[in-house]
Amino acid sequence: MNKVITRLGLLAVVMLLSSFQNTSHQTASGDSSPIAGTPVKTDITLPAISNIPAYQHGEELNYNVHYGFITGGAASITLKQEAIDGNDVFHAVIQGRTTGLAQKLFKVLDIYESYFDVKTSLPIKSVRNVREGNYRSYNEVTFDRKNNTVNSQKSGVHKVPANLHDMVSAFFFIRRIDFSKYKGGEIINVNTFFGDELFPFYVVFKGRETVKTDLGKFKCLKFVPIVEPGRIFKERDDMTFWFSDDNNKVPVRIKFDILVGSFKCDLTSFKNTKFNMSSLVSNN
Repeated sequence: MNKVITRLGLLAVVMLLSSFQNTSHQTASGDSSPIAGTPVKTDITLPAISNIPAYQHGEELNYNVHYGFITGGAASITLKQEAIDGNDVFHAVIQGRTTGLAQKLFKVLDIYESYFDVKTSLPIKSVRNVREGNYRSYNEVTFDRKNNTVNSQKSGVHKVPANLHDMVSAFFFIRRIDFSKYKGGEIINVNTFFGDELFPFYVVFKGRETVKTDLGKFKCLKFVPIVEPGRIFKERDDMTFWFSDDNNKVPVRIKFDILVGSFKCDLTSFKNTKFNMSSLVSNN
């Protein structure tokens, strides 16, 4: 049971990365249909993004993963600006790991990387490096925008839709959307390539809330990804995440309500954000 709890808790750490394999599609009218077996839409219009990214070189975010009062994991999100073949890219690294007693019971170190274009946020290369107990998995995927293909070290070349994201770049892409005119109920659709498969990522903007953390109270934007009830989740809205309601749109909290309990991943520190964290309205 400890192994199961630890691994599920770490899913919250890597946020949008490994928990969307069983997501399902909700239309604007509220109707739903499973993603499994549903063709990926190739005519998705991505939301407009700001010309100025909400992040910069050197940004560092740190998190703790809680199961009730137990802290069993930690996470970090770091960002650097680099160059690949003469192109300016951001290199994002999301790392999740077990800590303390959980580390002794079941060691987890999951690292997800994305190299994405500074202007468009579209990825050029993604890396998945998973170590969970005795399990190991490593893969690199490169994106060919001219020919709309991806090349996976594990499965070879795939024909894909235009404007395809990996899960890490999709996360940073959402941070660049201007939500000032969003009222609640809007659905963001992004095609992604993850686990050597194409699948659409659907997330509903639910409005604005104030979230209390150990750092203080944050004004936040609230989002609910569409998930598939069953093996892990009870309901379609059992995963929620909150971004700071300021120009940074930093992830403040991720919460999973699953069959074995509730997991929470909270921001514990932030460094070198591009803008002032004006959403932090009171400090503890």
